[in-house]
Amino acid sequence: MSMRFTARVRRGMVALTVAAGLAVGVAGCGGSGGDDEKPTSSASASRTSGSDPSTDQGQSEQPLAELKGSDGLLLQITSAERDSGGFVTVNGTLKNDGAQTAVIPSALSGNETEIIKNGRSLGGATLVDPQGRKRYYVLRDTEGRPLTTTGFSTLKTGATLAVFMQFPAPPTSVAEVDLQLPTFTSATIKVSG
Repeated sequence: MSMRFTARVRRGMVALTVAAGLAVGVAGCGGSGGDDEKPTSSASASRTSGSDPSTDQGQSEQPLAELKGSDGLLLQITSAERDSGGFVTVNGTLKNDGAQTAVIPSALSGNETEIIKNGRSLGGATLVDPQGRKRYYVLRDTEGRPLTTTGFSTLKTGATLAVFMQFPAPPTSVAEVDLQLPTFTSATIKVSG
């Protein structure tokens, strides 16, 4: 009788585990609809890499800075925002203004082995606080991947790519920093927030 009781308990536990898993899955698929819109717009921005921005986007946002690179590459910084978590996120657009397809220089990834093994990125970017004499490197996740745009190798003529880089935030008293990216000119940008 003890074995029958144990078998029933096991079947009951399996059924309960399956039911709980299904309930979690259904709850994860549902939602109020309010949060579903933000990831969709973010995902569509990354899917449209390589296409030209709409005329509204090009006229409404004046870049904070422009960094010129080799082979006609141009990086336009559109925002540098400090958030409450102690980070600064720099957003921009990488554009190929050259006459032919540009190969993205591998130097943009920097020279750290852990970042390089994750493929092409903007992992070599740094923010420099000239007053505090400190340099801030691109953040990495727990697996060593840089918190920046990754996975691009070429850019066709006239094509654009939305990019981002995330850094530790300098002290709140610092309003301007220098953005440096290998093979590009450097520029001073204003940090908001």
